[in-house]
Amino acid sequence: MNHFQRFQHFKLITRKNITSFSLSRIKILQPQRIRFLSTNDKSQYALSSKTIKNILENSVTNEKVEVHGWIRSVRIQKNVSFAMINDGSNLKGLQAILTVEEAKMLTTGTCVRIRGILTQSLGTEQSKELQVHDVKILGECGSDYPLQKKHHSMEFLRENLHLRSRTNTFGTIIRIRNAAVLAFQNFFQKNEFFQVHTPIITSSDCEGGGEVFNISNKLPNINEKSLEQKSQSSDFFGMPVYLTVSGQLHAEMLAYAMSRVFIFGPVFRAEGSLTSRHLAEFWMLEAEIAYLFELEELLNFIEICIKETTKYILDNCSQDISFCNQQIDKELIKCLENTINNSFSRLSYSEAIDVLSKANQKFEFLPKYGYSLHSEHEKYLANNYCCGPVFITNYPKEIKPFYMRINPDDKTVACTDLLVPKIGELVGGSLREERYKILEQNLKKHDRSNDYQWYLDLRKYGTVPHGGFGIGFERYLQYLTGIENIRDVIPFPRAASYCKY
Repeated sequence: MNHFQRFQHFKLITRKNITSFSLSRIKILQPQRIRFLSTNDKSQYALSSKTIKNILENSVTNEKVEVHGWIRSVRIQKNVSFAMINDGSNLKGLQAILTVEEAKMLTTGTCVRIRGILTQSLGTEQSKELQVHDVKILGECGSDYPLQKKHHSMEFLRENLHLRSRTNTFGTIIRIRNAAVLAFQNFFQKNEFFQVHTPIITSSDCEGGGEVFNISNKLPNINEKSLEQKSQSSDFFGMPVYLTVSGQLHAEMLAYAMSRVFIFGPVFRAEGSLTSRHLAEFWMLEAEIAYLFELEELLNFIEICIKETTKYILDNCSQDISFCNQQIDKELIKCLENTINNSFSRLSYSEAIDVLSKANQKFEFLPKYGYSLHSEHEKYLANNYCCGPVFITNYPKEIKPFYMRINPDDKTVACTDLLVPKIGELVGGSLREERYKILEQNLKKHDRSNDYQWYLDLRKYGTVPHGGFGIGFERYLQYLTGIENIRDVIPFPRAASYCKY
């Protein structure tokens, strides 16, 4: 059959009828008969193919459907066979009923197009299934496919990052991740924030910890002298520049004009921690709010933000959350419902140190005033003492960055860390120092006066009381899913000595 013969017959779809016709009888469509895709019509698709999720939710029994996806499993019986097909749009996919001959052509991992009739299922595992009329293999899959139908450890799946999204666990994580992004977007837009975009390449180290990735377009011979020269090299930008550790300072610039802004993007930390809580590249959601006069108002806003987004996930990802509750953490739903329904506890830093000092528990690091809380301290406060999320406020100014607002006691700063069960720190925030003279003194103490004159200028030209916070997105996903290792909630983890692909 040549190219012309292949298209001898078409189907013309109009609002009123479907008519078959040959090329010799083509008629010009009148403009009023063309059906345009309405952005308000949720039943319409911009793509010709439909997802399994869409088919199951919008198709009726005995309707002809076309399904695309990957074979998860094949079960061959004497007279009939079954195949589970999944395209990532939902957890369970769709069961297809095939002949034994058709099933023998299929292997786990094969990509297929299947046409058939959607019917009511007689089984208890699914409400609908597909009576297959036609199977087309789009991509074959050999018997050496690593993800056969059996249990795979997280460590094994980390070695197969390019394939692990085809498993139930990682498909679930990706869908929840997508929903969480949408939930935060909805929340901030509803509260009249502008989403802004801050640079990934920067000359600033917001956190001041020095754990930054230097950027250079020069590769000198590696020796001590060249490394010293490299750190001072002008290179492409004419000054030392880094991958951003936070977009906060840039967001503050924009908040001084737009009042409420938020950013969502990747940040980078060159810390060598090989723990289940740390990544070298991760995503942060950060917000800056003008006209914020009290720390209490910031705490209230953060609490509402976490509660509303968590509720959105429970309402819109029920199947995936149930899977996590069943397969990963049996207490997950109870924990998330507790987050939504109960007020977050609040302790000052000094109160937290007092609680930890009196705790009937042996810590690896003794809690001591004037030092940062360790992960074991954070988890004890959230898991054991408060049994839920808890704000720790008003840390000593010596252990916090220069930009935090100093309290009237001149010893502490108006800041908070939100600790949640099993994770520890999830959110960090503070009122920002808006007073010119005090900020100038802080910068001098931290030896940063020359680098941050522009930051001082914001206080010089129309300063405003303001504050903000940042949420570690991957830690939030750990909280939502019960996943223990942070490398398993991001598609392509980057950590010390680990950067596949």
